[in-house]
Amino acid sequence: MNDLQIRKKIDQINKLLIERFGIPPRNKKSPAPVDLLIATILSQNTNDSNSYKAFQNLKNNFSSWEEVANLTPTQIEKYIKTAGLGKQKSRAIKNILTSLLEKRGKISLSHLKKMNDEEILKELTSYNGIGIKTASCVLLFAFRKNVCPVDTHVHRTINRIGLVTAKSPDKTFYALQKNMPENTAHSFHTNLIRLGREVCLSQKPKCVICPLLKICKYENKNLSETKKSKEREFMLLDSIE
Repeated sequence: MNDLQIRKKIDQINKLLIERFGIPPRNKKSPAPVDLLIATILSQNTNDSNSYKAFQNLKNNFSSWEEVANLTPTQIEKYIKTAGLGKQKSRAIKNILTSLLEKRGKISLSHLKKMNDEEILKELTSYNGIGIKTASCVLLFAFRKNVCPVDTHVHRTINRIGLVTAKSPDKTFYALQKNMPENTAHSFHTNLIRLGREVCLSQKPKCVICPLLKICKYENKNLSETKKSKEREFMLLDSIE
């Protein structure tokens, strides 16, 4: 597909997902960029509950990120162990906090507001432990940019649908980003994650109840569900909303 076709397909997918799941709500006030960055680091390879507990452990035990910056990675690890990958995540948190202190004289990302999307991504990913997915989450949720982070769910669903053909989440991100219609990224990203968690599962996807079934190019569709099972799944999804 050319760029125009991809933009049109993104718009079509977004509308179909909104018809099924609705428009995802957004907080009136955006989270502080540094808070969001640390929370996203903690969310890697774990569930929301575990990462939230780890984040709260840091926020409740220290009055500022400057205090956390004074800890060793081993000390940080004790507070974030519920999020898993403690050594890796504690080093990333320590690095970003101390680096900001050294470069900016304070732990703040407010200077990024003056930059464009590409510049923000370049700066954030220059820190060890900060990848494209984490950086793009800061852009979308903290700065409300029209940027779609690509996690495993978004990567899987988008490639199955046939919107892009990419071997890694980062390549999927860049293929999407250059063609993202205005004011689309938040609903597109959030609803795709919901689709990936509830319907387009990595094993035995529930294709029968997928709102994108008619436009999906996935060759190994699971169409073995009965009509009664399909109706039951729809009722379950409706009860979650």
